[in-house]
Amino acid sequence: MDCEKQKFPDGGMEKMARMNQYFFPKLTAVEALEPYRLSTTWTTGETLIVDVESRIRKHQALSSILDPVVFKTVHIAEWGGSIEWIDSEFGEDNVYAWAKEQAGEPSHEMLDAWMRNHNLSLTTASEVLGMSRRMVSYYRTAQKPIPRHVWLACIGWECQQKHNIKHRKKAA
Repeated sequence: MDCEKQKFPDGGMEKMARMNQYFFPKLTAVEALEPYRLSTTWTTGETLIVDVESRIRKHQALSSILDPVVFKTVHIAEWGGSIEWIDSEFGEDNVYAWAKEQAGEPSHEMLDAWMRNHNLSLTTASEVLGMSRRMVSYYRTAQKPIPRHVWLACIGWECQQKHNIKHRKKAA
């Protein structure tokens, strides 16, 4: 019997591994298109194009990736979880968020930042958006894509909050 099953006879580690696969889509394929653009395929069934040039140019340590020959060597890291070139890498959750944002779609990172900026818990965000706490969690962890109307509701709520604050200051 292997040691994991001895430690967790109820399959606890296996259950945890299965559960983790639901948080954040996993990258199944990556291909260099033209310099600094990648075609990425995800466990969600999506194929997304992401331009990583600005990310590479932002960090001197990544400058070797600017060589088109090196850029074409992109691959999924041996243990998954990132894409890499020789000794440089980007986490797959970041790549997924960048691709969504560049496609004009809201990303889990945008929703998480919106919640943090307004000090909203899952519960309060679900109340604000008029949906279940579970759905907000799915969107925040990228388990489900964020529908445009949900993101527009976030923006609308934020505008309403700013409007309310402005009027409270005038009244005071």
